[in-house]
Amino acid sequence: MTEEERARLADKLDLRQKIRLLTGATTWRTHAEPVIGLAPMTTSDGPAGIRGEAWDERDTSLLLPSASALAATWDEPLVERLGALLAAEAGRKGVDMVLAPTLNLHRTPLGGRHFECFSEDPQLTARTGAALIRGIQKHGVAATAKHYVANDSETDRLTVDVRIGERALREVYLAPFEAAVQAGVWAVMAGYNGVNGATMTESPLLAEPLKGEWGFDGVVVSDWGAVRTTAPSARAALDLAMPGPDGPWAEALFDAVQEGSVPVEAVDDKVRRLLRLAARVGALGEPAARRRAEPSAHRALLRQAARRRAEPSAHRALLRRAVAAGSVLLHNRGVLPFDRTESGTVAVIGTHAAQPRTQGGGSAGVFPERLVTVVDGIRDALPAGPRVIHVPGPALDAPPQPLEEADCRNPRTGAPGVLLRVLAADGRELHAEHRLSARQLEPPLPPGAHTVEISAVLPTGTGGTWCFGVGGFGRMTLTVDDEVVVDGEFPPLTGDPAVLHVNPPRQYGRTTLPAGQEALVVARRELAPGTGRATLLTAAPPTPDPDAAIAAAAEAARRADAAVVVVGTTETSESEGLDRTTLALPARQDDLVRAVCAANPRTAVVLNTGSPVELPWREEAGAILLTWFPGQEGGAGIADVLFGDVEPGGRLPTTWAATTDDLPVSRTRPENGTLDYTEGLHIGYRAWLRTGRRPAYWFGHGVGYTTWTYEDLTVRGDGQVTVRVRNTGHRRGREVVQVYLSRPVSEVERPIRWLAGYMSVEADPGEATTAEVRLPVRAFQHWCETTGGWRIEPGEWQVLVGRSAGELPLSATVDAHLLGPAGS
Repeated sequence: MTEEERARLADKLDLRQKIRLLTGATTWRTHAEPVIGLAPMTTSDGPAGIRGEAWDERDTSLLLPSASALAATWDEPLVERLGALLAAEAGRKGVDMVLAPTLNLHRTPLGGRHFECFSEDPQLTARTGAALIRGIQKHGVAATAKHYVANDSETDRLTVDVRIGERALREVYLAPFEAAVQAGVWAVMAGYNGVNGATMTESPLLAEPLKGEWGFDGVVVSDWGAVRTTAPSARAALDLAMPGPDGPWAEALFDAVQEGSVPVEAVDDKVRRLLRLAARVGALGEPAARRRAEPSAHRALLRQAARRRAEPSAHRALLRRAVAAGSVLLHNRGVLPFDRTESGTVAVIGTHAAQPRTQGGGSAGVFPERLVTVVDGIRDALPAGPRVIHVPGPALDAPPQPLEEADCRNPRTGAPGVLLRVLAADGRELHAEHRLSARQLEPPLPPGAHTVEISAVLPTGTGGTWCFGVGGFGRMTLTVDDEVVVDGEFPPLTGDPAVLHVNPPRQYGRTTLPAGQEALVVARRELAPGTGRATLLTAAPPTPDPDAAIAAAAEAARRADAAVVVVGTTETSESEGLDRTTLALPARQDDLVRAVCAANPRTAVVLNTGSPVELPWREEAGAILLTWFPGQEGGAGIADVLFGDVEPGGRLPTTWAATTDDLPVSRTRPENGTLDYTEGLHIGYRAWLRTGRRPAYWFGHGVGYTTWTYEDLTVRGDGQVTVRVRNTGHRRGREVVQVYLSRPVSEVERPIRWLAGYMSVEADPGEATTAEVRLPVRAFQHWCETTGGWRIEPGEWQVLVGRSAGELPLSATVDAHLLGPAGS
């Protein structure tokens, strides 16, 4: 359908019909308009998996590794394939628009949502994000670049006003979004935050540079609930207010246009963009032309989605490969890979080994179709002879988790799981159903719904003081065998949608239970306007003595031929809605690692974390393998690396500090409502280089199971870089050749060096190979605030090549005048 044809369709609509299209019809859908053949479009969270329209544990999804793990692959073809997998999942679930990728930066490792973001570097983020966009959209599903822009921390995220200089904004924070537009992204999401005094849903940055200079022709959608005004946001270049059906636009926007405070031309432009998006995803036209009737672009997608059921092994294999490709071997003193023939007994230690964090907390969560733990993966990787022993170690001091199917049974049917009921004000049962989880974020609301109740029969294998919790807002009670352990009124203290609807606070109570019996646990919350309906029931057994638990773990390691200790973050230390105050691992995990490493020198430490943590024992560990939040196939992919079936392919997308106090950029908390990015261009490794201090591990760092020598560097005047490297080890391997630029003498402030390009190569033992990297002109440019354009300083530039931002053995110079005019 041409632009002219869509314009004629838009002309068939009156003002009310047009305005109706600009606010969501539901939480996740846009409005249909049968008059012009417009079907509703369905959106879904999707950075690590496609949840669909409902939070329902029975509706499972393929779960990818976290975004930080994808960036750690430095592998755009692989990321593009994973994007295609997301598109296939979207097709299976009837989703037209995936709310991914997240292109915000790891400005400081203390940012709480960095597992959902790619890296600290704008170049790596831009290339990884563009690859994911290509993978999603080539199958007719829209990708959404978010959260535009400078939405890089979680503290006061709904109201914070980020103050940032024009050069840093252009060269660092806007750069990944510009690359997304160049990649053809169909949607951009405006964040909750403000930038330089204007909240993003009203920001002039939506017009310039997004729609004007860059030529973005898609839809700008608000983050959910981010629109707070009518006329100011409608006059801005925002196109779609979500969610619906209520909101500041709706009927109020009609009145604003009638009064003249919003031009009708602004409404027309928004409608045209929305129709363009609908055409792209196959939701516009006569029924025979819609996606529902399977035009050619979508037939292939739906066939691929159908194959998902018939061939799950292919998707699992891709996810398993992604785990290994993003796993970063931080160091290895000859411990890895383990030899299967010498692995008589393997001690697998840590709570995370059997209960891993496969994804970060918050609105992007999905219910994985399956879960391979590290214990499972190691057992499956070994022949029948070796024994695998799991010892949990000390408790994590994390809040009790919602009961799951394996923990309890329905008191009405006896089936594994819980009983969910919705009651009227007089206690009558309006609805009842069996559910698999006591985390019910969207319980049904039949007419007259007053109270949500979750109940379960819980076996008390361990006697002692148990901790129970009920999550939600308003009046809540929790009873254990009719003993009231929570009873009170708990009003919401924030309007943050992630808190109200996804992760409400929990109120706790304790009671003593005998061992080997059963307890009936009942949680209730009354429904009230503005408090959401999410309801949780949690339980945790008595906590074992931590010293005894660490001693038991060390003894198991001492008796084993090899040990794997798995440690990581918790939902309260790394999640949407909160920033971290420390990089230290929670609870006694550092003590656990030290004890296990001292007991067995053949210990590999596996890190299950979405972003950097302190590793005070790193010199004591035989090997350290960073596996991020690895998704549903995590245990299988980790085992592949531990036993050498594949090489750990990852390189760090974020610089790792030795201690929190070393961080050169650490502020996440606004002062008087503003957060000043006083560091300007200098975040990540750039900030470390400016301070002159050495981190624990540089951006780009990672080792494999072979070694490499950098032998030769040639730089042509047009920016073509050729690097010869040689595999000097004993097995085939992969190396990520990284190219940085430097301008030691400059008329403007610059980082000491910055990533300009990269390429991965593979070679057999003893073999030399070459990496060809074309340096983009933009890598040489700076934003001139005086003229409002990009410029290149004439003269010589230094090109540095190596394997991380801190290890660059080769260098050469290039004259910038050969790249193009200075003002280009």
